[in-house]
Amino acid sequence: MATQLSSVTSEYVLGYTGAEQERLIRQAARIAPITERLFREAGIGPGQRVLDLGSGVGDVAMLVARLIGPTREVVGIERDASSIARAKGRAAKAGLHNVSFWQTDVNQIVGKALFDAAVGRFVLMFLPDPVSVLHSVSRLVRPGGVVAFQEPSWISMLALGARLPLWSKVLSAIHETFERSGVNMEMGLDLYAAFQQAGLPAPAMHMETLLGGDSDCMQMPIDVLHSVYPLAQQHNISLEELGNLETLPERIHTEVRRLNTVVNVIPIVSAWSRRPEN
Repeated sequence: MATQLSSVTSEYVLGYTGAEQERLIRQAARIAPITERLFREAGIGPGQRVLDLGSGVGDVAMLVARLIGPTREVVGIERDASSIARAKGRAAKAGLHNVSFWQTDVNQIVGKALFDAAVGRFVLMFLPDPVSVLHSVSRLVRPGGVVAFQEPSWISMLALGARLPLWSKVLSAIHETFERSGVNMEMGLDLYAAFQQAGLPAPAMHMETLLGGDSDCMQMPIDVLHSVYPLAQQHNISLEELGNLETLPERIHTEVRRLNTVVNVIPIVSAWSRRPEN
């Protein structure tokens, strides 16, 4: 079976550097429990064949591989060769022999059988036409199979961060840079309409927000800030209000300790639905 997806892809705006791959791995470790809860709620489990869209360095694919067990497979779709090499090495090291990675763009997926589920995390936000992608990907799923995606919502992130002046400036700088780069920062909330426009039933949805006062939690957006720095320069976004980026983590720690509060990180909207039986 060969299925053509609409030509709707765009470059991953943060690139494929080793530093960005390491950032994604750290981020994935922190949010893995949220993703696993979505997949279990959606009914993804042993004996299923699953497609992971925009697999990157393989974190979601490996999470699914552990859920479905060794008798079936996960296929991770990724077009960047360096990311695939990293993903294959990580899967082999983890002893996950039921996951494979195909180097292809999302506008052309070739396979021999329908999948029981198609999943993705933080991928639709980067695509200019996510509805077309959802529609075509759902055609790769058997009738009654699951389509499950996670995307962020920055409305709540910015609102929650407003009580911390320096933290708020970090979040606003990231948000503005992404928006000027064409990224949909509210793809999470848009999933409700996108699923239906793609011919799927209205999805079950919920939102979870990471909160924490530990250094790892605070570091996550700072890592993103470093990744978007070249884009901020490209779009003439001034980061002068943030001061010296080298001392930024320490100054944020001071702000959080002074107010005796927590920071908010990545409000994640989870959505899942089933392909209609007819």
